[in-house]
Formats: sequence, structure tokens, C-alpha cells
Amino acid sequence: MTQITLLDGGMGQELVARAGDDRTPLWATRAMIDHPGLVRAIHAEYFAAGASVATTNTYNILHDRLTSVGLDHYYHALHLRALLEVHEARAEAGRGLIAGSMGPLGESYRPDLTPPVAVSTALYAEKARLMAPHVDVILCETMSSLDLARGALQGAQAAGLPVWLSVSVDDRDGSRLRSGEPIAELAQVIAEHPTAAVLANCSMPEAMAAALSVLSTMGRPFGAYANGFSEISSLPLPESNDAPDYTHRHDLTPEKYADFVMKWVAMGATIVGGCCEVGPAHIRHLAERLKQAGHSIL
Repeated sequence: MTQITLLDGGMGQELVARAGDDRTPLWATRAMIDHPGLVRAIHAEYFAAGASVATTNTYNILHDRLTSVGLDHYYHALHLRALLEVHEARAEAGRGLIAGSMGPLGESYRPDLTPPVAVSTALYAEKARLMAPHVDVILCETMSSLDLARGALQGAQAAGLPVWLSVSVDDRDGSRLRSGEPIAELAQVIAEHPTAAVLANCSMPEAMAAALSVLSTMGRPFGAYANGFSEISSLPLPESNDAPDYTHRHDLTPEKYADFVMKWVAMGATIVGGCCEVGPAHIRHLAERLKQAGHSIL
């Protein structure tokens, strides 16, 4: 059948739930300071569940987030802490790729905060160079506008590694980015810079089929990893840097999530996994379903 790259699930929400601390603007990043080893443990659970990729806990390590709380001097140290913990988990598992995560500047789900491309390119290039010696691929994820995707892709080239681009789409219309721009216009963006794979993430699973129908036309390996939040597109967007308190769904069981993913695989997706509120139990069940269907996990 098909060879599937199985991503891990969400890290940030797992950390928030397990740490039990009050939410802070740094959420998943703060957990590495207050709870050393917790990130490694979660990576290890995803590997044990069958994931073939571990995504670094570097999504939210950005100058704009750290400066706002007076911790920008920890920028490099926090990256190294995240990289150490993922490498420890991979060494224990004895397998797997490491994807260096680069999250959106400004704020997740806030395309209106997208900085100029020249600004984002420089910031992402710094981050990519820092992670390059320690990861196998750069993952630009939850990009919600064309310009943010353009700046991330351009900056990511500084790593000299394969780059995966993943965009966050409108929960009601998966053919559009959260900015309202058509996903189809990404074709021009990826034509400008080497892009090894195109993905959609951190949107409701119900929106992903529409996104994949467009991404599948771009001549790259494609896939999706959805979240387990209720609809975000219709909610007021956060005005601060505090961690968003989006309501998680109670109906998205591992079985139901796997049903969605198997449909994406039937569409030709070869890179799948989960995002926020999709945890180790979901990935374990998904790995089993993929194998039962005759697919192999790389």
C-alpha cells in the first residue's frame, strides 16, 4: 500500500494539562523551565505510540513572545533545552526524524499580525540556523497568511535542510487560509523557495479534506494534522499574548480522529498526525489503523 510518515500529536496542550500550572504567555515554553524532563517524556510517549517524527517544542520560542515577559536572553538556551529533550527521547526510542518547529510570529490564528516579509525572513533565518545542526527537517507550521508563509519559507532556507510548510486554514472553508486568502495561491509561494512538503494543521479535521484537495495539486508530498479544538474561526481572537483557552472537543475520540485521517490517506496524503488536543492515544490508534489497512509507517 502506501508508506506513511506518522507525525506526533500536540505538545503544548499536553504540557499545559500535565504540568497543572496556571496558563502564562509562554505556556509550552515555560514548562521547560519549571518542569525539566516533561517534554522528553511526552516525546517518548509519541514514539512509543508509533510516531516516526518528533516535533521540537520550539513553536513558541520567538523573540516577540520572550521579550514581552522579559526572558528574551533565554532565546538560545530554551532552544537548546528543547533540542536536548527531543534528542534524549529519540535516543531512547532508537529511531525517528526530528522536525524543528517554527511557529507563527505575532500570534497563532492572527494573520492580521503578520509582520513584513523582510522582518519575518530574518527572524526565521536566525531560528533555522540555530536548530539546523540538531534536526532533520524544518517545519514551518500554523502559517495563516501568504506573507507569513513566504517569510518562513525564505528564512528556513538558512538551515540548508528540507523544509515542510504547514498552513492553518479556516475551520468553515478549508480551501482558504485563516487570512481568507485561497490556499491555491500557495503554489506561487512554494515556487519561490524549495519546499519538500505541503501540509495543513491546527484546524478542525472537518476542514482538512478541502485543504488537501488543493494541496494535492502542488506537486509535493502532502498531508495534514488537525487539532481537537472547537471551531476557532468564529471565536473572538485573543488580544493579548496569554495562552488561548479554546475549548477542546469531547467527541473527537481516537477512533473518530483516525476515521478522518484514513480519508486523507485515501486522498493521497502521506504525512499525517495530530496537533493541539490530539494526544498519544490518538496517535497509537492511528498507527494501528494504518497498519491494519496495509500501510507501512516510515
